Formats: sequence, C-alpha cells, structure tokens
Amino acid sequence: MPIHIDAKEEIKKLSNQIKDELIQWRRYIHMYPELSAQEHKTAKFVAEKLREFGVDEVIENFGGTTAVVGLIKGKHDITVALRADMDALPMQEKTGKPYASKVPNVMHSCGHDAHTAILLGAAKVLTKLKEHLQGNVKLIFQPCEERHDCDGAKKLVEAGVLENPKVSAIFGAHMFPELPAGKVGTKIGHMMASSDIFHIKIKGKGAHASRPHLGVDPVLVGAQVINSLHHIVSRKVDPLHPAVLTIGRITGGYADNIIPDEIEMGGTVRTLSLELRDQIPKWMEHTIWGVTLSYGAAYEFDYKHGTPPVINDEKTTKFALGMMKDLLGEENVVELENPSMGGEDFAEYLMKVPGTFIRIGIKNEEKGITAPLHSPLFDIDEDVLPIGVSVMAYLAYKWVEEHS
Repeated sequence: MPIHIDAKEEIKKLSNQIKDELIQWRRYIHMYPELSAQEHKTAKFVAEKLREFGVDEVIENFGGTTAVVGLIKGKHDITVALRADMDALPMQEKTGKPYASKVPNVMHSCGHDAHTAILLGAAKVLTKLKEHLQGNVKLIFQPCEERHDCDGAKKLVEAGVLENPKVSAIFGAHMFPELPAGKVGTKIGHMMASSDIFHIKIKGKGAHASRPHLGVDPVLVGAQVINSLHHIVSRKVDPLHPAVLTIGRITGGYADNIIPDEIEMGGTVRTLSLELRDQIPKWMEHTIWGVTLSYGAAYEFDYKHGTPPVINDEKTTKFALGMMKDLLGEENVVELENPSMGGEDFAEYLMKVPGTFIRIGIKNEEKGITAPLHSPLFDIDEDVLPIGVSVMAYLAYKWVEEHS
C-alpha cells in the first residue's frame, strides 16, 4: 500500500527539479518551430519524451493529424484532460536571442513552445506520482490552433479525443504578457471571443478612369460597404454585448487610370455571445446587398465560422481558482475581470465537456519581457515554466482525487 504524500509540496518540488529540462525542451521547440498542420518534428519529440517518462499509452497522428495523445492510468475510471498546442506562426523572429528561431519566417510568437514544454513537464511529474494517482490523465498535444482552416481542436474532438476513456473535465493554459511573471489568472464564464472570418467580392463594371459614368466603380462601392459594415457594431449590437468587426484586407485594381471590374476584401468578427455570432453575418449580408444594389453592383459573400467563444465552466473554474490559490498563494492568483476578444479553439473542448482555460503571467520588465503575443519580439520569462507545470499537474492530480 503506497504511503500518503503531501501532493502539493511533492508536485512543487518535482516541478522545480526539472526546471533546466523545461528550459531545454522549450528552447529546442522554439528554435525549430513548425507551422500549423506541419508539426511533425515537434510531435515526434513529444512522443519520444512521453515514452521516456513511462506514459502508459502514447498515440501519434491522432485523428489523422499531427496530434499526440498520451494517457497516464490511475486507480479509478475518472479521467481528466490537459491540453497544449504545438504550432507556430508565419513570421520572422527579431529577438536576437541565442535560442531564436532557426527557421526563416516561422516563429513561436504565441508561446506554444512553452505550452508544449509545460505539458511535457506535467506528464513527467505525474508519472512519478502514478502510484498515488486516483484516476487517469489524458495529455492532448494539439496541432493547428493558429489557423482557422485546419480545425485543430475540432478535428480531435470529432475523432474522439474526449472519449475512451471519457473525459470528465479539461484544463488548458496560455502564456499571458499582461500578467506579471509568477501570477496566474482565470475567470468564470466568458473568457475569450468567438473568431470568425469573412470574404467579400464586389463586382462592378470596368471603365477608363476618365469616364466613370460608363462603368460601375467597385472601389467606390467597396468603400461604402466598409463604412456601412462598421455601423453594425455601433448601431445594431447592444452596447452591453461586446463585438468586433474588422476589415483587415482589401485587394483589387490594375492601374491608377483604370476602374477595375471587381475588388475583394476580408476580415474577422469576434463576439462573446453565440446568439450574436449567428446574427451578425445576417446583418452583414443585408448591408452588403443594400449598398451594392443601390449602385448597380453585385457581390459575393462568404462567411466562415471559426472557433466558438471560450466559456469557462463554473464548477471547474471555482475548483481551479481554489487549487491555484492553495498551490501558489492567494496573492499570485488573479480572478480576471474582463474577457478577451481574442480567439482560442480550446472552446471546442468546452462545447463538449466542462473545463477551464488559464492565463500564465510572463511579463518581466527587468528582463525585457514585455512584447505582446504575435510580436516578432515576443519571448517569455522562463522562470514561469515550473509554475505552469505545477499548476497543470496539481489540477489534474486533485481533480481525479476529489472525483474518484
């Protein structure tokens, strides 16, 4: 019969003991970043480490993707899941650090390298405590978080990642440059917005620039469409319900003295409400239809739903806040007041099982760690890596202990 242990102190001790390894893993992944759906080397590295730690089951290429799913088996049937994302972004790093990306125009500027290292660390810690683990821990290393069109989390959910064994709760974490290093935070309910994209084509009639009356100018019509679309949030959406509509791209035209026959534009819509998420594209199409009709132009409108809003479950979030305060001290746990209008496909898991998304503070002005996410200057305070490990491991350990 295994002796009783102080899980909190043991997890903190084991997490701190592997700090050098965490930094090494994170820097290796950082130096060799891979874009969404191309995380082959990262996945191989993850799978090798999980087997080295003694994780009971390791599945590569889960659901026909580059995902790696591990399972640490405990004493009872209760199962909790921990998730990390692995993909990088298509941008050139400008930090000048010795461990900067060695892959041109690809960079871990959103902290996914740290997320992967932290979940590897949690796996190593939990396997060392396996004889005391009251339930199963499923480890989800997910590809394709950064790209709307490859449905990273959605594909894994559809392939059954939350089944066999069935997951009772899921926890995920993300680097957060707006919180000081050493602090963590989360909130009950709406945490992040949905993230959808749209494309619009305005079809006019080409003409010489000196004879605009002989054509239908899609540039002018497009300008009116953009102006009108931006009135949707200010005049149709309840001011108490946050929403963002942004046009991020306009293309078209051939020369300075030619009225083109068509132009294209694209953008994104963010909301916290599922109802508003369904309503905005209807308002958009009605607006585009009205403007183009009045000018004698035509249009094509393509609206794609991306990720739903991240809505943290009340029960799991109260549990997470309590456990993190117990682990790190109340002064280091922040109950966030406001949601973010950024998107995260962790929402796909939360549509199926209760769970909580957590922010891990990384800001450290003394070390020059101040750049925002998706910046070419982004970096993290690596002292937070053991903190992230201890949080994820402790949440998993205590969840299965309290629900077995």
